[in-house]
Amino acid sequence: MRTSFLEYAYSVIYARALPDARDGLKPVQRRILFQMDRMGLRPDRPHVKSSRVVGDVMGRLHPHGDTAIYEALVRLAQPFTMRLPLIDGHGNFGSLDDGPAAPRYTEARLAASALALTADLDEDTVDFAPNYDYTLTEPEVLPAAFPNLLVNGAAGIAVGMATNMPPHNLVEVVAAARHLLTHPEASLEDLMAFVPGPDLPAGGMIVGLDGIREAYRTGRGKFLTRATAHVESVSPRRKGIVVTELPYMVGPEKIITRIKEAVGSKKLQGITDVADLTDRRHGTRLVISVKNGYNPEAVLAQLYKHTPLEDSFGINNVSLVDGQPHTLGLRELLDVFVRHRLTVVTRRTRFRLGKRRERAHLVDGLLIAILDIDEVIAVIRSSDDAATARTRLMQVFDLTEPQAGYILELQLRRLTKFSVIELEKERDELAREIEALEAILADDVLLRRVVSRELADVAEQFGTPRRTVLLEASGEPVTSSAGSAATPDDASTASGGGEKRTGASAQPMTLMPSASPVPLTVPDDPCRVVLSATGLVARIPGAEPVARTGRRQPHDALTSQVSTTARGRIGAVTDTGRLVLLDVVSTTEVPRTEGAPGAGRRDSGSPAGGHRAGGEGGGSGSGGIGRQPADRPGHGGWCHQAGQARRRASERRELGGHLPVRGRPGGLRGHRGGHGLPDNGDL
Repeated sequence: MRTSFLEYAYSVIYARALPDARDGLKPVQRRILFQMDRMGLRPDRPHVKSSRVVGDVMGRLHPHGDTAIYEALVRLAQPFTMRLPLIDGHGNFGSLDDGPAAPRYTEARLAASALALTADLDEDTVDFAPNYDYTLTEPEVLPAAFPNLLVNGAAGIAVGMATNMPPHNLVEVVAAARHLLTHPEASLEDLMAFVPGPDLPAGGMIVGLDGIREAYRTGRGKFLTRATAHVESVSPRRKGIVVTELPYMVGPEKIITRIKEAVGSKKLQGITDVADLTDRRHGTRLVISVKNGYNPEAVLAQLYKHTPLEDSFGINNVSLVDGQPHTLGLRELLDVFVRHRLTVVTRRTRFRLGKRRERAHLVDGLLIAILDIDEVIAVIRSSDDAATARTRLMQVFDLTEPQAGYILELQLRRLTKFSVIELEKERDELAREIEALEAILADDVLLRRVVSRELADVAEQFGTPRRTVLLEASGEPVTSSAGSAATPDDASTASGGGEKRTGASAQPMTLMPSASPVPLTVPDDPCRVVLSATGLVARIPGAEPVARTGRRQPHDALTSQVSTTARGRIGAVTDTGRLVLLDVVSTTEVPRTEGAPGAGRRDSGSPAGGHRAGGEGGGSGSGGIGRQPADRPGHGGWCHQAGQARRRASERRELGGHLPVRGRPGGLRGHRGGHGLPDNGDL
């Protein structure tokens, strides 16, 4: 029993669960990519059934169940799991909440990025080993033109050990690898200037980088992932929290279930509804409606605390190095990859040098034969057989056996004058290539420069901007040096990914651990509700009257104001004598200014520098007075103009005699004074 268990544990650790630190692949993943490459399933070829790929891999290389092979293939094709997918899937390959379709329904082929892993396999770059029945051979490791283990991460459970590695940004990792190539003695801090943290496929935020630094130093650590959310108006009189990016490997259905459970157990308050509006066109969109009177910021803090909108990720960088499991930090992982690429390029260079020397040798013999072609023909014609002809050619013209054999196979069309010129050009070109290849093998600096240039090409071809925002525990954004730093030998190569996403590019309404606590409900403090000349309503904190003198923009002159409290209700008398009740808390709050609202400002076209409801974006609703478009029936903001009485009566009938204040996300909700609210100050 003891022997059997040890054999099983050994097999799981070395042949199934742990990735190789050089190419970042488990054996089943490596076999899938290798077999698909041998099947010719490249990006320019049609997709084939996944069942065919699974069958070929199982029959030729991987003597295990088809389910395990298909699950590995599916993972390589999922963009929410892999930062750089290696398989181009066609069909239902699953989601964070649902599994994939059966392999008979899906199709697959290699992605362009996978070709960078399998390139140069036929140039003696890696060692091959027999397959399970010793009828075929398979590579022990792929050449891997980029650090796949860091870029795509890994997850696996073996016997007594496990691995869990987050994905990273290709451009940043390549920049760090190139820096290590140029500066072999670079410290961990130098490399972390290029790789500040993971870059998750779904985006989101990472809060607190101490655990990441610990993982980069020791191979073990932990960090918090947080969803990206902002506050906007989800209905004319209600705000909501809109989640656009989720933590790594967390699906919308899981979050919705946890929210409903927390609301039912009274752990969450102020939530009226949650809806998943995710689609392929707009991406993730989880809308959480907030009750009037509750601060969306405080509700968001509760969601981070009680739901998977904030989740933890434990880093455990266990991988195989020279066949042994090791826990590696960032520098060790990059060093293993760099040494692997140096070995691959060295072996490839030797292979190409040997091939070109062989070809140059044959071309030299062919030129000798063509210069005295008549005598060559006479020697061949006078020989009894091919073996005798080969021997006599070697004796008469001082040729080697490969040269003599190549001459015997020569086609008559190669005896033209033009062919001689072509052969001379080929000889000169081969001489230059041989010299260049010999220089690479003789100079370690030149070899490293070649590896660095190839890495830069991969980053330029497949690199994308950072998706995940990195935030210190204090809330300060963190950026990498990958976009600005380049090695001296490649000053003309771009970083391949463009700009890096910082805290400024994140959604506006996010909470940091150091943020001051926000009350859950809106306090019933005194405020002033104001009406502008354009019919827009807002509330301003404080009981003091708002100044009505000073420089103003044409559209924000105040026609009336009333003193109330934030959780009170006010009435507005329309020009037809109806009373419209308005909850003060449903109006947008604008900050109080020292002078008149909007005094001396000409930015954004709205008072107090706020957003217009008719514009794009939205934001948190804390800006200025929003404007309603006058040409959208049934959406508020109607102008009091001649000829609109018919539409006004129709809308009143539809609303049952009540005329609510309506608006669009992004600013204050209001009506133009001629119809919705009075112009004469009767508020």
